[in-house]
Parts: sequence; structure tokens; C-alpha cells
Amino acid sequence: GKMSHRKFSAPRHGSMAFYPKKRCRRHRPRVKTFPKDDKSKPVHLTAFLGYKAGMTHIVRVADKPGSKINRKEVLEAVTIIETPPMVCVGVVGYIQTPRGLRVLKTIWAEHLSEECKRRFYKNWHKSKKKAFTNAAQKWQDSLGKKMIKREIAKMKK
Repeated sequence: GKMSHRKFSAPRHGSMAFYPKKRCRRHRPRVKTFPKDDKSKPVHLTAFLGYKAGMTHIVRVADKPGSKINRKEVLEAVTIIETPPMVCVGVVGYIQTPRGLRVLKTIWAEHLSEECKRRFYKNWHKSKKKAFTNAAQKWQDSLGKKMIKREIAKMKK
């Protein structure tokens, strides 16, 4: 038959509105800003870690009074976010300086799981497994315990 234009015979796939398509740089996103600290409330987690696992769709009954789709079933896209259990491995105390917040002290937990230590190594089986031995040593002797108590007291201020 007649020759067709490429525009019709092989149209492009995907909208140009979503370009450039790129992968995320890190699996775990950063929190750009934490909410303002409310001194009256007790110390608590301000955020929880979740990973985007994928997407699917659901059918639900729309609740939009006055709309054409009110009380009808609609199909919607949903994102699945996985929230695996978080393990606290330490505390970081900050202090207010004229230049903003500054780290005062970092206190690691007494018993860190092997899984946790593995995360700090690039190659676990080649390593000497020495990570956090100093931190763990501190918990053992009385002097270290005193130091940790002092650091915690400092943080409470």
C-alpha cells in the first residue's frame, strides 16, 4: 500500500512529560525537614521508615456528595509501602549553638545484632568484625558505664 508517516506507523511509547526517566539515587529517602520540636511533649520518634514496594489498584465506593460518581464504585491507583520493624541502635544528642544544632554525643546501644554490624561493612566475611568493639567495651567496665550515664545526663539537659 501507500507509504505512511513514521508518526503513525510507530508512535513513541510514553509521554514526554515524564522525562528524563531516572532511577532513585538511594533506596532510603532522606527527611529534608523534621517537624518543629515541641518541648512540652515527651521524647518520641518523629518519623518512621517505609519503603515503596510497588503499586496496584483498588476498587472502592466513592464518597463525594454532589458529584456524579457519588456512591459508585471507582478504580484507584494505590502505592504499597512496606514498613519493616525498626531497631534502635543508639541515641544522638544535639545542642543549640548560634550556628544552629550541633551533635553533642552519640551513644550506641549495648548489644548490637550481627545484622546491624554487617550493614557497616562493605565485605563482612573479609573483615575482622571489629566494628563497635570499643563502644561495647564501654558498657562493660564501670568507668565506661559512668561515662555513658554522664553523657545521657548531659543529653537530658
